[in-house]
Amino acid sequence: MAAFALAASISPGPVNLVALSCGARYGLRASLRHVTGATLGFTLLLLAMGLGLQQLLNQWPMLGALIRWAGVAFLLYMAYGLARADGRLDGGQAQRPPSLFTGALMQWLNPKAWLAALAGMGAYGAGGEPGLVGQFAVLYFVICYLSIACWAYAGACMGRYLQAPGRLRLFNRGLALLLLGSAVYLLGG
Repeated sequence: MAAFALAASISPGPVNLVALSCGARYGLRASLRHVTGATLGFTLLLLAMGLGLQQLLNQWPMLGALIRWAGVAFLLYMAYGLARADGRLDGGQAQRPPSLFTGALMQWLNPKAWLAALAGMGAYGAGGEPGLVGQFAVLYFVICYLSIACWAYAGACMGRYLQAPGRLRLFNRGLALLLLGSAVYLLGG
């Protein structure tokens, strides 16, 4: 269970890329709202999957397609925001780091999170047995939080290098391209 949770949580994906960007731009402390929201969002998704959401998706395949399209739209929105950021740290406008709600919403619109929740509960949820579902969710919560926090910490460490607007702009545009690539990949899959 722990190895699965670590592999799924620490690997690159939209939520981790936003945590990296948030850490670089706002520092670790401000990024923890996003980290907490993303962890809570994923844990709730995992619990829902273990307690029956998977059966609902099997009955209504269009719901899965709707979630996928919403995820693509959200990734494109996030990529656009990163691509148009001007690279000024003072922000000309008062920009704030992603909120707890944004972190949670990202997980619910993140196809990687849905696949991890489906696969994880399929492998370790023992057919929805509440004790195992709860145990897996608690374990996953801790590992997911620490994994996303590692990305935010890496961004905070990079933030010192990214103090120059040109460097931050280039960094943000690189992350925007990665998010765009994720969206394109989802359209093809």
